[in-house]
Amino acid sequence: MKRGFYTIMAAQFFSSLADNALFVAAVELLKTNGAPKWQPAALVPMFALFYVILAPFVGAYADARPKGNVMFASNAIKVVGCLMMLFGSHPLLAYAIVGLGAAAYSPAKYGILTELLPASQLVKANGWIEGLTIASIILGVLLGGQLVGPAISSHLLAFDIPYINTGIDTPPEAAITLLILLYAIAAWFNLRILDTGVEMRPMPRNKFELLPDFWSCNSALWRDKLGQISLATTTLFWGVSGNLRYIVLAWSAAALGYSTTQASSLVGVVAIGTAVGAILASMRMRLEHAPKVMPLGIAMGVLVILMNFISNVWVAAPFLILLGGLGGFLVVPMNALLQHRGHNLMGAGRSIAVQNFNEQACILSLGAGYSLSTGMGLSAFGAITGFGIVVAGFMWLIQRWHKSNTVKHKVQLDHLLSIARSDKSH
Repeated sequence: MKRGFYTIMAAQFFSSLADNALFVAAVELLKTNGAPKWQPAALVPMFALFYVILAPFVGAYADARPKGNVMFASNAIKVVGCLMMLFGSHPLLAYAIVGLGAAAYSPAKYGILTELLPASQLVKANGWIEGLTIASIILGVLLGGQLVGPAISSHLLAFDIPYINTGIDTPPEAAITLLILLYAIAAWFNLRILDTGVEMRPMPRNKFELLPDFWSCNSALWRDKLGQISLATTTLFWGVSGNLRYIVLAWSAAALGYSTTQASSLVGVVAIGTAVGAILASMRMRLEHAPKVMPLGIAMGVLVILMNFISNVWVAAPFLILLGGLGGFLVVPMNALLQHRGHNLMGAGRSIAVQNFNEQACILSLGAGYSLSTGMGLSAFGAITGFGIVVAGFMWLIQRWHKSNTVKHKVQLDHLLSIARSDKSH
């Protein structure tokens, strides 16, 4: 890999580490404030809100500027969201601002890979990026859980600035203050990302001209035979896994009686499995073989339903590792295939924005439905059953559709194989 790739990985690690620790801190902040049960569940769709609203604009913005600069500005927005959460804004609103920063960050983070690396290295690069992201999720949720726990929060709250009342009086507020430092470290790495030399695509003066361009890009990916398969699969996967992060917290409290600090460790366990699956996929899978992993999505749906029958942590831990591993092995080649098709059809930033729009719209709709159901009294067990049925059923439909178009897909896959061989020979 080129040297710049490792700088990108470092920036991504610290930004994602802070994102995931902040999620746990925000859940605990709402609980500390006595918020209704539906509000912690609503954190997931609130984070996805600006991904959906700004999807037509953030991809074009990422293509119009050096992506390191875009990533730096995005981390600055995340810091603003943290400060809002600390000083009076409603946590749901403040967390939506953090989501705004993440929405702008994502097209630059993934788009720079296609600028820096050839197609033959995209699966490997995605494996490392996803593996490192999952590692940051593991450490982030564990860090967030420990920061809001009594052992560490008591030391954080013991710090005092003479003659200044900071208003930071609770464990989650102290945790959020510390997480601002992680965003600052990520921003420092962002500034060290070198320009790839790829020609920028200027944004139009009238930004609303981007709307028809975005919908054209969205339609192009859905019309593309391989784009359909990869986009449908990743959309469903992230829609479920994005909400599963909170569902595991709720399930841990209901089935095991865990606190937020204890439950955060099980979210990390799922992420361990996902990291292993992502790394294995990067080592064993090739771009042209990506559609072969689709049956793993059906298996994931079945395993999600089986969570309802687990009430022992010694059974839950390996089970959740297996669940995460299937997801990691599924999503890495599909992400790489989608990035390759999108880069060829419309440019890296725009294709990632289209991908984010579809995935986050799925997270938003499923999360809003879960939050609404929680407000109406649905248990965590009922939500888990519904999610499992959705992912298994839709993955079965996607696989059936792929088989009905095997000949058309094979032509595109053979083309990808020839590209990969050409890259390798050079």
